[in-house]
Amino acid sequence: MNTKSAKILVVDDEPDVTKYLSSLLEDNGFIALTASDGKEGMEIAGREKPDLISLDITMPNETGVRMLKNLQKNESTKNIPVIVVTGVDVSFKDFIENKQHQIKPPIDYFEKPIDREKYIEVIKKILGTS
Repeated sequence: MNTKSAKILVVDDEPDVTKYLSSLLEDNGFIALTASDGKEGMEIAGREKPDLISLDITMPNETGVRMLKNLQKNESTKNIPVIVVTGVDVSFKDFIENKQHQIKPPIDYFEKPIDREKYIEVIKKILGTS
């Protein structure tokens, strides 16, 4: 896959974060789509079929955990890779991986503030563009 054609959906309720991440992605050749909560994120994911989703956890209206669960239940979105970018403590990772048997854990986790280079490196590796 070419980075120029790869669409990445950034779902975060903080406008500064969505702007920062979408700019970072676009600077690295990706097409960035944004959503401000899990409900809007599901609508965009269903319509646009992004190649990857970068998902915050703590959001109003619909949380990232709910969106992750909905993505995995939906036939048209269940295979979209998801990475979590969150300000939530690393214990969240343990919670998802060990306690939430209803959902598969995301492919990777990043704590805010993210390591820019590692974030892009992981995305390229997941998408097979590195």
